[in-house]
Amino acid sequence: MPDAATLLAAYDDRLRPAEATNLEAGAWAESDGPIVRIVGKRRGFISAPRDLGVDGAELDALIARQRDFFAARRESVEWKTRSHDLPAGIPGRLLAAGFQPEDEETVVISLTETQAAPPVLPDGVQIRQTDADADMHRIAAMESAVWGEDLSWLGENLISRKAHLAVFVAEADGQVVSAAWLVFKYGKDFGGLWGGSTLAEWRGRGIYRALVRRRAQLAAEMGLRYLQVDASEDSRPILERLGFTAVTKTRPYVWTP
Repeated sequence: MPDAATLLAAYDDRLRPAEATNLEAGAWAESDGPIVRIVGKRRGFISAPRDLGVDGAELDALIARQRDFFAARRESVEWKTRSHDLPAGIPGRLLAAGFQPEDEETVVISLTETQAAPPVLPDGVQIRQTDADADMHRIAAMESAVWGEDLSWLGENLISRKAHLAVFVAEADGQVVSAAWLVFKYGKDFGGLWGGSTLAEWRGRGIYRALVRRRAQLAAEMGLRYLQVDASEDSRPILERLGFTAVTKTRPYVWTP
């Protein structure tokens, strides 16, 4: 297994530039100095390299231009930061420009081959891969129940991204109890593991781990070398026990009209 520094270098050099490629229908990318802004999604997104190469008033102006661009469109925008990014003061400057922080997560990475194992599921639960629109809306309803907010937009979001996703549902008695997806937009180096939310009454039974294993099997078949997760504090310990390595922290800063 490569060490954390090697994994982080691969993440910076290969995954991050691919954030602005293979976009869903209706979205496009525009460069502004060192960053790329992605437009046409539910909310805008700023993809940045590890070192912006600007600081001080020049950095403030860069941030303000992104805020003002999306303000003119009456849209929110996310600037995704990592704790090892340069210059070190980016979060403070985003706050000063009116961006608000969302939850911090840990970026964890593993070799795909170490995760690709048959999933072990509790009795009565099955995992299946799906690309059906109806299932995407069922997933959105499950996610809304898990998080206690209206996430109905997620159904159409998943549908619009089908070309670069493999979606899996875990079901019991015909009910979606958990769901997760493999993102394979990053070329042959990285697959991203997203989702993994589980209804409260089904947690602690190994479903999350099983979905990791099943997606890793597919990633191995596709020849993807690494798997990456932006892990919550609920997921991070599970993933580290499975052999994922923490390489950095990530936090989105969001400006909303």
